[in-house]
Amino acid sequence: MRDLVRTAKALSDETRLRILNLLLERECCVCEVMQVLDISQTRASRNLNILLDAGFLKVRKEGLWAYYSIDTDSENYLSLLLKAVEQGLKDNKVANLDKEHLKEAKRLGPESCRQ
Repeated sequence: MRDLVRTAKALSDETRLRILNLLLERECCVCEVMQVLDISQTRASRNLNILLDAGFLKVRKEGLWAYYSIDTDSENYLSLLLKAVEQGLKDNKVANLDKEHLKEAKRLGPESCRQ
């Protein structure tokens, strides 16, 4: 029950839904999330960690870089929730603009993305 509550809370925030939207497109580092959503490093990291703790994401470290992506090996109910999020955001104006901005986002370097 505790895991389900944590999962539901993770999905109850617009920033986290927007982050999931980006990660449904491709793997991202913190600085890309910061650029696209126009948020601070602290806010991006905090929300990525909430999604990670809820089981939606996995992180891949490469030197000082941390890359976040959707955890495709997650529990079945998480996969179903991700599909629902993807479907729910399909025609959302903000979500679609975020995807367009992601195409222009730059990986700025480990100093900008420090975890």
